[in-house]
Parts: sequence; structure tokens; C-alpha cells
Amino acid sequence: MLRLAVQRCSDIGFGSALLRDVCGARNAKPLGGERTVAKLSHVDDTGRARMVDVGDKTETVRSAKARASVELGVDAFSALVARNGMNDAQSDVVRSPKGDVLGVARIAAIQAAKRTHHLIPLCHAVPLDVVHIDFSLDRDHSRVQIVATARTSASKTGVEMEALTAASVAALTIYDMCKAVSKAIRITDVYLDEKTGGKSGTYRSAEATLGRDPHAFD
Repeated sequence: MLRLAVQRCSDIGFGSALLRDVCGARNAKPLGGERTVAKLSHVDDTGRARMVDVGDKTETVRSAKARASVELGVDAFSALVARNGMNDAQSDVVRSPKGDVLGVARIAAIQAAKRTHHLIPLCHAVPLDVVHIDFSLDRDHSRVQIVATARTSASKTGVEMEALTAASVAALTIYDMCKAVSKAIRITDVYLDEKTGGKSGTYRSAEATLGRDPHAFD
């Protein structure tokens, strides 16, 4: 039953952080000129969930960058900007009845990254060196863009989940801080933009590879 459920979530591409972790298949390797079926690292041969044994891995410098977007809508975005006399669309201060939205979201994201292994059950506890959270305000599309970067210099496993968790919680916090203004706020485009280090080396999303703004509309 679990095997079927995990295979199904891999097939349809669920985007939640938990399913990304459980269903995070390793890159398939060519065998005899053909690609093998990808193996789910958090599922054993009987279909049971398991924690990956990283005991034999080497501690290396690892980093990951994740992105998310919060679409506030014209009314909510305009109200927040006008209320504080903000003329600069890139200003890093947005206030709501609960206070400094982006300041609270940044702290929430950093705290979430440090506690990722408490939120995602099969994650290892990673000694993070730093977590950076950057925001930009897109006035043209009434949204907040989030970039979360995590780095460690002494870990046997990557920090992709820490970056993704940070970006996700930053977005959720912005929603919580702004929901009194609008319930129609949307959280979109939560994904891994790039990662470095470890056995699998460097990964970059299509947007990062092309150097394109992942939130820009054509």
C-alpha cells in the first residue's frame, strides 16, 4: 500500500516538502546504454519508509537555494504599500495589523530551517552554518518573491530540505500576517533553484541555468 502511494506521488509530482523528501528519487544512472528505474532513497525494498544511512558519507560543504512566491493581489499589496508610504517597490519593510511582515517572515524561515528535521520526519539534523532569506516586492504583479539559501560546511547530507522549508514557512508567515487584508493570497512556485556539494554534485533548475527570473511573466 505504501509502495503504491509513494510511486503515485512520484508519478504525479506532488510539490509539498514532505512528499518531495519521501519521494525524492535519486538520479537514474545509465546501465548498458539504458536508464534504470529511479530508486526512492527513503523507501526500502519492501516498500517501507526508512531513514537513509549516511554513516559512510563524507562531510563536505553543501548549499541549497529555494524559491517561493506569494501573490498578494492588487488590493492587499496596494493597501500594505500605501499604509506605510512605501514608494520603493523593492523596500524590505511591509507592515500589517500584526506588524513587520517580512521581518517576522525572515525570522520564522530561519527558525524553520533549523528545525527541518522536526517537521520532515526522515530528515537528518544538519549543522547549518547560515540561512539567508531575501525578499523582493514585485509591484507590477502584486507579489513578494522569496529566496532562501542554506549552507553547511560539516554535513554528510544536503540542505535542500532546509532551504525548501525556509522558503515555504516564509511564504506561510506572509500569508498569516496578511490574511486580515485578503483571504485570496496565493502561495506559488515553491521549488529548489540550485544545490551544490555532495556525491550528486551541482544541480541547477532550468531557470537558474538560463539565468532567467523564475517569477517573471513572458
